[in-house]
Amino acid sequence: MSHSFNRTTTIAALDIGSSKVCCIIAKIGRDKKINIIGYGYNGSKGVKNGIITDIEQATLSACNAVESAEQLANEIIDRVIINISGEKLKSSIKASTISINCNKAVGDNEINKVIEKSLQKIEKNDEDLIHCMPIGYKIDEGEEIKDPRNMFGDKLSVDILAGLVPSAPFKNLMTVIENSHLEIAGQAMSAYASGLACLVDDEKEIGATIIDIGGGTTSIATFKNGHPVNFSTIAVGGFNVTNDIAWGLTTSITHAERLKTLHGCAFLSNQDMTETLNVYPVGEEDDTNIKQIQRSDLINIISPRIEETFELISKKLKEQGLDNMPNHRVVLTGGASQLPGMREIASLILDKQVRIGKPRNILGLPDSLTNPAFSTSVGLLLFALNYSEKKSYDSQAKLKDGKSGFGKILSWLKNNF
Repeated sequence: MSHSFNRTTTIAALDIGSSKVCCIIAKIGRDKKINIIGYGYNGSKGVKNGIITDIEQATLSACNAVESAEQLANEIIDRVIINISGEKLKSSIKASTISINCNKAVGDNEINKVIEKSLQKIEKNDEDLIHCMPIGYKIDEGEEIKDPRNMFGDKLSVDILAGLVPSAPFKNLMTVIENSHLEIAGQAMSAYASGLACLVDDEKEIGATIIDIGGGTTSIATFKNGHPVNFSTIAVGGFNVTNDIAWGLTTSITHAERLKTLHGCAFLSNQDMTETLNVYPVGEEDDTNIKQIQRSDLINIISPRIEETFELISKKLKEQGLDNMPNHRVVLTGGASQLPGMREIASLILDKQVRIGKPRNILGLPDSLTNPAFSTSVGLLLFALNYSEKKSYDSQAKLKDGKSGFGKILSWLKNNF
């Protein structure tokens, strides 16, 4: 996607999640400010744990959200920036070093050469490359620098962050977009987009992990020195809590969601032993068989699942060597992060400073979009803005041996960095 911003440009973001689908349409002018002109969202169907399970239902959900946004914006869109989620997303950092002429300043040729060397280390395992970004350069193994151009030294090093997604689920998502008569203008990992929307610059620089707890998946992105350094996901989200309640209290999914939203909490208090709640047994058509439970019974179902979720997150961070980073903060976002007590449980298990993150990095954001549930949707617009003057590569092409596959990526990196 390439914009010069010499005139007003229309961009659109489409967030296809397990619980909802959201489309936001915005205008960007010469000042590069985002002005949201339309948005629409509805419940998601045909998506489970971030994976498309029913092409037709998912397409209908996407079309409904897009149509609602178009009606409000009074404008038709044909290209969207989309989010990528799912259980088996992963990332890796590939480092390479080349010798350079100490009497000649570093230029594009040297940068392209060291990047290409790193790209050749990215392994292909039936996956598609979603992100491929230089996250730091070094001259002669010195301090990390963001741009080595016009500098002198004997060696040039680079770290490349590669974000990968299994090809089959990615193709199913592409099919949904195509069936919706849309083209993909760009794509970003869900947690990366959420981080752009929720994190302040100091958090991204010093170090922070954004944890986006959605309906079917929890997406994780860690930032340091101003850029992401890791992506990962776990296949647990708010729906798991709802299902536990439905099973534990033998009630419907709809009523279980209502109980969670109105009365749920991540930890137990003394007051919960005295408060009573009405529970409607599944399949009952009248009020004659309503049963009453203590609120503590509900929370005793919720709390173990929340603790398990953060234990899984803690395990992910430890596997990636991110658990003992000093001054590292955690920011929770996503619809399921709004459950009371989430921040306290996360702080206890992860042993970090924790806050709840809301979309904040767009001025004049409509009140309805400042909810944590829309962090990814808003972040996709910021992703488009950050990369809008840069030529994107064809991320749908699999990594291949030889120069042809790497050539496209190298061309994109050359225009980006």
